[in-house]
Amino acid sequence: MRRLFYPGELAEEIEITGGDAHHLTRVMRARIGDEVVIAAADGRIARMQVREVVHDVVRLCLAEELPKEGEGAAEVFLVQALLKGEKMELVVQKAVELGAAAVCPIETENVVVRYDAKKAAAKTARWQKIADEAAKQCGRNALMRVEDIAPLPSLLQDTELFNASGTAILFCYEAEEKQSMRMVLRTLQARRIVLIVGAEGGFSPAEAERIRAMGGQPVSLGRRILRAETAAITALAVTQYELGNLDL
Repeated sequence: MRRLFYPGELAEEIEITGGDAHHLTRVMRARIGDEVVIAAADGRIARMQVREVVHDVVRLCLAEELPKEGEGAAEVFLVQALLKGEKMELVVQKAVELGAAAVCPIETENVVVRYDAKKAAAKTARWQKIADEAAKQCGRNALMRVEDIAPLPSLLQDTELFNASGTAILFCYEAEEKQSMRMVLRTLQARRIVLIVGAEGGFSPAEAERIRAMGGQPVSLGRRILRAETAAITALAVTQYELGNLDL
């Protein structure tokens, strides 16, 4: 059943407009009595029926409120260095499917791609659109945020992200030879995990020291050399598994 995200609070009757209404009326050919699942901004989820279709406005009425499903025991944020080509789009999409709370794109010393302000805004908007569509497809309860692109030093000053109570910071570092990600995760009692993954060239020693100074723990994903996009997806999957966020 099609899942849509509603920006307001769940009510007995709501109106769907904009792109979602267009998709319902023009692509899905919604008719009176058809049902969709609505995930509202207040966290409530419901099965709703199409009551009326007028141009690009779809009016829905409540059929049944559904039990709220937890997204996971702990929030996981992915801080991802910019990747070239379509790799960033892949990482964003898979981050949604794996239950990340947000993706924070960053510029590091070894990123291959650089964007001016206009291009950066366009890229962020595209990644958010990809994230929203992936959330509808995989049945999430809430949309995943894609933050604006920021240089690594600037992002590390974000006290709301890094200094929140119960936050653990892990960064995938190819020079780490002692701590595996699994080993570190099994020692944590955190309410929020911030994963930092580098670009194709990884992190410079200076960047690694800067992250350590913020309390970040370097972790290894094993002896094999992983592509940057593989590292991001693997890190998220391993983290969610160890946190129990992939349980039924």
